[in-house]
Amino acid sequence: MEIRWLEDFIALARTRHFSRAADEQHVTQPTFSRRIKLLEEEMGVTLINRQTLPLSLTPAGEEFLTLCEQVTERVRLTRERVRAISAGQQRRIMVAAPQSLLAHFLPEWLAQQGWQERVQPYLRATGWVASDYFQALARAECDLAICYWPVGRCDLDIDTSSSTYRVIGQERLIPVTGLTSDGSPCTQLPGTRQQPVPWLAYPKRGLLGSAVKAHLARLPHTTYLTAQSENLYAAGIKELVLLGYGMSWLPERNVASELASGQLVRAGDSRWDVPMELRLYRHHQHHHAELDSLWSELPPLRP
Repeated sequence: MEIRWLEDFIALARTRHFSRAADEQHVTQPTFSRRIKLLEEEMGVTLINRQTLPLSLTPAGEEFLTLCEQVTERVRLTRERVRAISAGQQRRIMVAAPQSLLAHFLPEWLAQQGWQERVQPYLRATGWVASDYFQALARAECDLAICYWPVGRCDLDIDTSSSTYRVIGQERLIPVTGLTSDGSPCTQLPGTRQQPVPWLAYPKRGLLGSAVKAHLARLPHTTYLTAQSENLYAAGIKELVLLGYGMSWLPERNVASELASGQLVRAGDSRWDVPMELRLYRHHQHHHAELDSLWSELPPLRP
């Protein structure tokens, strides 16, 4: 259970309206409704009476609301005390990033910039989807967020209007596959209608999944794929590819050592590569001296 779920419930109890409460919490209504449902599942009871207009709380919901208000107030006061204790000390900048970038990009990049003592990875973010990073920036849960971003046109349902960014690196999603017992590739693109390529996919509406889909749509020929599974994590997909369950598009940094050792091979040539930017985002309205100083040291965004 997360504190933001409790804050969601308080907002819903106050507005008695899913859409207005979602707006207050800076999330889409489907995301907000899903989080309320997860909260009810976690508690094991129905907290909201959805049959009334406006919405009302069940007796269990009324009792739970009191607890939510007490817990969130305690957290707020504790946060203020902790910040007061650390006042006058140099503040470390919290940066959120996907697990793959925490492992294969962030340490080297921080070392290149000389920022190891100024920037701290926010480890709670490793399981987030792309939209979670921007919601966390809006809540000031983290100071910065590093995200993959498609270079080509791609329709993404992500609101970035409250943030600004700098491009800090480049990446490619490259098609890779494992080897059969005789050392040949398990599969190769583009496949055929009769024998589609087994594909270990990202979630369809996720950022990486959308980027792959958009790139394939731009190619002049048809790609025949059959999805075997969906996984949010590149590391999990890579393990399945290594075991021979199919192919996938993985960040080149993540598979460099396996390609060099021959454990993985390309499942297609460079036309299948999906170019990506690595973007560093911050919220427009959140400022403190350390963050502003670091941001000023980054190269400006090219027009």
